[in-house]
Amino acid sequence: MSRPVIISCALTGAGDTTPASPHVPVTPEQIANEALAARAAGAAIVHIHVRDPKTGKASRDLALYRDVVNRIRNSDSDVLINLTTGVGGRFVPDEVDPNRNAIAGLATPEERMAHVLELRPDICSLDVGTINFSKFVFLNFPAHVERMAHAIREAGVKPELEVFDLGHAAFVRHMYERGLFADPPLLGLCMGVPWGAPASTESMQALKQLVPPGGCWTAFGMFHHQFPMVAQAVLLGGHVRVGLEDNLYLTGEQLSPGNAPMVERAKRIIHELDAEVATPAQAREILCIG
Repeated sequence: MSRPVIISCALTGAGDTTPASPHVPVTPEQIANEALAARAAGAAIVHIHVRDPKTGKASRDLALYRDVVNRIRNSDSDVLINLTTGVGGRFVPDEVDPNRNAIAGLATPEERMAHVLELRPDICSLDVGTINFSKFVFLNFPAHVERMAHAIREAGVKPELEVFDLGHAAFVRHMYERGLFADPPLLGLCMGVPWGAPASTESMQALKQLVPPGGCWTAFGMFHHQFPMVAQAVLLGGHVRVGLEDNLYLTGEQLSPGNAPMVERAKRIIHELDAEVATPAQAREILCIG
């Protein structure tokens, strides 16, 4: 039998992408509808950020998360819900006082995971390392990461450990060996993020080598690297992620009219490489999620 490959769909993200595409979902209703459409297209997991409906900017508002999650759950969909904990890690040193953040971008570990602890999704992202992320520093202090890891495990939620570079993967392995994560650990290999691991075969192979034995991994490529990295992940034995969080274009200069067409294209790639698309039930079995 062919190998089942899990498709995750990252629906909207936290980037300032709404001016660039009218198809990026903003309201809880739009985000939930995109989740259900992605599931219908073949995604087993949906990765969720929320946005301020008035501004379109990233938000940590618990009420918005609650609205999205309730809409999905009330639909009786079997899709696995993956909530982000990434919002709250942005730092830009003030020009006069570098000890002060020039933007309103930092939050405590408890603030970053409040919605996860209340809503208890199947999965939540956990960013494990600091990185120069385009024009800001994405700050993830090791002690805070470990504090979040303990709380997430106690809540019975599966963390997807976001890896942007080799050092991040090494830190995951260190934490896993100390028993912070239940088996199998799930790593998300983030390829082509400025300035992290490049979206290349060599980078993915290097990161894959640091996945703990028996661990699972998924990968995604940013921007025009999205679909080539889908193919590469399938060939190297991983799972895949697509969606408007990472890339606005379906092909060339054609904006994707939503997340579902991206899932459908990923599904075609998986089938062309003689693998099968995992159902949510299969994803739960693979990831040991009850």
